[in-house]
Amino acid sequence: MCTAKCARCIGAALYPLALISILCNIVLFFPDGKTKYVTEEREGYGQRITEEVKYMGGLVGGGLMVLVPAIHIQMTGKDGCCGNRCGMFLSILFAAVGVAGALYSFTVAVMGLVNGPTCRTILLWSTPFKGMEAKDSYLQNKNLWSLCTEPPNIVQFNIGLFSTLVLTSILELVLCGIQMINGLFGCLCGTCKNKGPL
Repeated sequence: MCTAKCARCIGAALYPLALISILCNIVLFFPDGKTKYVTEEREGYGQRITEEVKYMGGLVGGGLMVLVPAIHIQMTGKDGCCGNRCGMFLSILFAAVGVAGALYSFTVAVMGLVNGPTCRTILLWSTPFKGMEAKDSYLQNKNLWSLCTEPPNIVQFNIGLFSTLVLTSILELVLCGIQMINGLFGCLCGTCKNKGPL
């Protein structure tokens, strides 16, 4: 496949992944679809939002740090002078930024899954699953989910959104990695152009 066409396809595929990451991170701030938990935390009632949500792995890492490279990578697919070697070289650097962003998003999402949500237990707000041994993980024992009484269905909410962030960040990582290799070939060989009929 032509390196320019490959870059255009990768850039186009990164847009929806970055958007999904941004949306997942934003939605994680509003458990049960309510703003009251953010408001209560801001007003000094204590921690109400899961700590990993505030690291903004999906918004900054899988979102903006992938979206900006996606724009450049897609533009690299257009014709340029010297076989667009300079554009392809820059796409390697931008793809590396995308890799870093995807890795950050992946790390934060995995931490969010491992530590579990911040929720109200019988007496107080805490992160009840944090520090559990892997064999005792709440991910493998649904009976533990009832420890969280508020927000409603917070465990399923966090698992669903953090799992989505894990999957999107893996796809972003793979696509940006492919673009780094594609950019290297494009830098060395130039982008192919349609010669038209002979």
